[in-house]
Amino acid sequence: MHRSRGLSAALVLSTAAGLGLVALPQPAVALTAPVAFTADDLPTWQTNGIVWALAEAVGTVFAGGTFSQVRPPEGGSGTAQSAVNFVALDAATGNPTSCELSFTVGSGTATVRALAVSPDKKTLYAGGYFGAVNGTQVSSLAAIDIATCTPKADFHPSVPATVRALAVADDTVYLGGDFSSVGGSAHARYAAVDATSGAVKPFQADVDEPGRAVAVTPDGENVILGGDFFTVNGANSHALAVVDATTGDNVRTYPGFIPTNSVVKALDTDATGFYTGNEGTGGGVFDGRIALDLSTFNQRWRDTCLGATQAVESYQDVLYSASHAHDCSSVGEFPDGRRYHLLAEPTTGTNKLGWFPDTNDGLGEGIGPRTMVVSETSDNKYMWVGGEFTTVNGSAAQGLTRFAASPDTGAPTVPSVSAESLKPTETHVRWRASLDTDDTKLTYRVYRNGGSTPVSTVDGDSVEWSRPQLSFTDTDVTPGSTYSYRVTATDGAGNASALSAAATVTVPTSAQKYPAKVLDDGAGLYWRYDDSVTPFVGDTSPADQSGIHLNGPSLRQTPAAVTGPSTAIGFDGSDQIVYSEKRTTVPSQYSIETWFKTTTGRGGKLVGFGNNTTRASGNYDKHVYMRNDGRLVFGVWTGTARTITSANGYNDGSWHHVVATQGSSGMALYVDGNQVGTLAETNNQSYSGYWHVGGDNLNGWPNQPSSSHFAGQIDETAIYPSVLSAAQVQSHHTLASAPADSVQTVRASDDTYVNAGATGSNYGTSTSLAVRGSSAYESYLRFDLPSAPAGTVLKSARLAVKTTTLSSAGSTDDISVRPVTGSWTETGTTYVSRPAVSSTVVGTLSGATDLSTVYSATLDTTALSPALGGSYDLALTSTGTDALWLWSSEASAAENTPQLVLTFGAP
Repeated sequence: MHRSRGLSAALVLSTAAGLGLVALPQPAVALTAPVAFTADDLPTWQTNGIVWALAEAVGTVFAGGTFSQVRPPEGGSGTAQSAVNFVALDAATGNPTSCELSFTVGSGTATVRALAVSPDKKTLYAGGYFGAVNGTQVSSLAAIDIATCTPKADFHPSVPATVRALAVADDTVYLGGDFSSVGGSAHARYAAVDATSGAVKPFQADVDEPGRAVAVTPDGENVILGGDFFTVNGANSHALAVVDATTGDNVRTYPGFIPTNSVVKALDTDATGFYTGNEGTGGGVFDGRIALDLSTFNQRWRDTCLGATQAVESYQDVLYSASHAHDCSSVGEFPDGRRYHLLAEPTTGTNKLGWFPDTNDGLGEGIGPRTMVVSETSDNKYMWVGGEFTTVNGSAAQGLTRFAASPDTGAPTVPSVSAESLKPTETHVRWRASLDTDDTKLTYRVYRNGGSTPVSTVDGDSVEWSRPQLSFTDTDVTPGSTYSYRVTATDGAGNASALSAAATVTVPTSAQKYPAKVLDDGAGLYWRYDDSVTPFVGDTSPADQSGIHLNGPSLRQTPAAVTGPSTAIGFDGSDQIVYSEKRTTVPSQYSIETWFKTTTGRGGKLVGFGNNTTRASGNYDKHVYMRNDGRLVFGVWTGTARTITSANGYNDGSWHHVVATQGSSGMALYVDGNQVGTLAETNNQSYSGYWHVGGDNLNGWPNQPSSSHFAGQIDETAIYPSVLSAAQVQSHHTLASAPADSVQTVRASDDTYVNAGATGSNYGTSTSLAVRGSSAYESYLRFDLPSAPAGTVLKSARLAVKTTTLSSAGSTDDISVRPVTGSWTETGTTYVSRPAVSSTVVGTLSGATDLSTVYSATLDTTALSPALGGSYDLALTSTGTDALWLWSSEASAAENTPQLVLTFGAP
C-alpha cells in the first residue's frame, strides 16, 4: 500500500512548480523524543464515508475511499461539496484543492482502495473498483497527472477485479488485490505494469488468496507481498513473502510465520527494515505488528497486541500504526480493555511511545483508522490519518484528520492529589501522574497553603495505562498544624494543567499506631481510603502501588475501621471496585489484609489478584471472598480451587479484620485476630496482574456467591511480600482500637472588622477582614466549639487564616489573638460599638507576608478548653502600622478560613 522511500524520500518538494530542496523544521523539542508529531488534531475537511487510502505529493494529500461528499470541519466555514470517492487537500490547511476527480462505475459501488505517487511526484496512481475517472474509461487502475489533475488516457491496463494495494518504483507500478488477470494476462492477485503505458510486465507472483499490501525495498531489488494467501508461486508462505522485483520469483517465504487465522493488511519500509500490520479472526490470532530487517529478511521484533492493525507508517525511527488495539498484556502493557486506535513505537522495539491521539470505531466494520501518510512542507510536517472513524480526540471528525509536528498546545490532565500525615514530623503528598497525549515526561510543582512558589518540583514519566503514583514528603511542618497542597503538571512545551483540588492534612501530635505497625511489618501496598478525590487511591507504602476507582465507589465513609483521622470506602455490590494501577506479580510468600463491614446476603469478592483491570479477569485467585451466608473463603488456584472457609458468617454490620497468608508452610486464614483455618498448600497460579478490592471474577469457585461484587464498606487494605505471623495479625487487630488523636476543624460562624476611619460603618458582609494598630482596624471571629470526644482532652488548637490577593495584604507586624469579653454581632458591630477585648494574648500570628497564603497561630489550649461545647469569640489586634488583609468566611477564596483546628487525644 505504501511506496518505498529510498533516495527520493530524502528530497522534499517546494510548493512552487518543480523540484527543490527546502529546509525542514527540527523535531519539536516539546515532544518526548523520538515522537515527531503532537496529538493535537487540526481542523480538516471531512468525508461522509470511509477513507481507505492516502498518498501525498508537493504539499498535497490525496484521499480515496467510499464517499460522495466532503464538508468543512466541525464549526468551520464553507459548504459541503461533491467528492466522488476522491478528494485532494492542502496538507497544511486541511482544505480541498482545486483538483476534483470522480471515480465511478456502471454497476455496483465504486471505491478507491489504494493510492501511490511516483518517485518524481508527478503521477498519482489509484486502484480500487471503478470504471471511469471524470468520464475517462479505466478498469480499476488509473494514472493521474498531478499538475493538471487529469487522468492519463495512455495508461489503461485492464484489471477486472478490485485493486487493494499499490507501490511504485522507477518505471513500474506493482498492484495487488482480488484479480486473476491483468490486461488479459493471467496474474493471480499480484502483477506489475509499466508506469507510463500500463502494459503488463513479465512479473509473476501468483498467490491463492487476495493480496492486501505491497511495498518495494529501497534498493528496488525486491517486492514485499502481504495478504490473505497461503501459497506464493506454489510455495508455502502464509500472508507474507519477498519476491524478485523483475521476475516475481520467490526470494523469501514465511511458512508458519504468521498464524493461519491472521493476514497482513499493511506494509511499509524504511532504510533498514520493513513492517507488517496484521489482522486476525478468532482465538489465538496475531493482530499486531512485525519488524523485519532488510539485510536478512529476518524478524527484528514482533508486537503481539490484540486489535487488528490496518496501517503502518515508519517515520524518523518511529513506527506509527492505526489499529483498535485493546490488549497489549502480552508485551507487558495495557490489559484487555478500551481500544487505542493510534499508537507509536520505536522501529527498534515494541515499547509504546508517548503519542496517543485517538478516534472512535466509526462506521462500516467499526475499525476506526485505516490509512496513514506523512506530508512534509516548508513550514511543518503532518501526519494524516484516514478511515471510518467519526470522532477524533472525543470531538466530531469523520474520515480524515491530521496532526502537525508543532506547535504542541495540549496541556496535561490535572493531577489527582491526596495528603496524609502519620506522625508529628512530616506530611506525605501523593498524586496520580497526569496524562499528556504527546509528552510522557512531565514536571510537577507542589504548592503549599496557597503559596505562589512551589515547595517541591518532581519529574515523572507516564503513559495512559501506566500513570504511577508520585510523591513529596514535607518535613517543614508543625504538629497540630493543618496544611493544604495543590499540584500542577507541565509538559515540555510549557503547557500547564490547572491546579489540582487542594488536599488538606493536619499533622498529628503523636504517631498513629495502627498504620505505623502496618508499615513496620513491610506492607508493599497499603490503601487507607482517606482520599477525597477520584479516581485516585493513594498508597501509603513505599512501593507507590496506587489504586484506581472504577464506577464511583463512595468515599470517606465513617466511622472507619481504625481509630484516628481515618475514613473507609463504600461499594454498592454492582460494579464498583478499586484496582491497582501497577502491573505486578505475587511472590511465593504473601499476605492479604483488610477490614470490612456489611449486611449483604449476596456475598462478593473483598480482595483478590487478577490479570485484568476494568474488565473481569480471565486469571483470578489469591483472593478472599464472602459467600451468601457471610462466611469467608480464602482461595488459590493450582489447576483446581484450593480453599479455606471460615466456620462463622461475618455479614452482621460490624467491622471485621481478615488476614490471609500463603508461604512455605501453606495457607492460613485469620478473622478478628484469630486463626480460623489452615491448608497445606504452597502453590498458586503464576501470572502478572493487578490487585482488586470490591469485586472481580468468581466464576467456578466453590460456593460462588450471587454477586462477584461486594456490597459494604472496606478499609485499611494491605498486601505484604511476606507471611504475617499470628502475633503480628493479633497486634494489628488490637492496635486498630488503640487511642489516637482526632482532629476537628471549625469554621467561623460569624466574622467582621471595624475601621477607625469609618466609625459608623459595619463590614459584616465584607469578603475581607483587616488588622492594623495605626488608624485602627480590628477583626472579630466567633466559633461554635465542639465538646471533647469521650475520654479525650484538647491537646492543641490553631487559628488558620488566609491573606487576600490585595497587593498590600501581607503584613510584617505580629498580630495578637485575644479573647473577646464584650458582646457583638456580625451585622451590627461598628468601630463605635466594638466589643471589649481581653488583654490576655492566647496566640500570635507572625510572618504573614505573602499574598493568597494560609497562615496559622498556635493557641493556648488552657484558654479554649473551658469553652468547649459552647461559643468562643476571638479578636485579631495589632499595635503596628502595616495592615493585614484576610479573606472572611464570606469569600469563596477563603479555603474555609478563618477556622480553628482542634486536636483531641488521650489525657
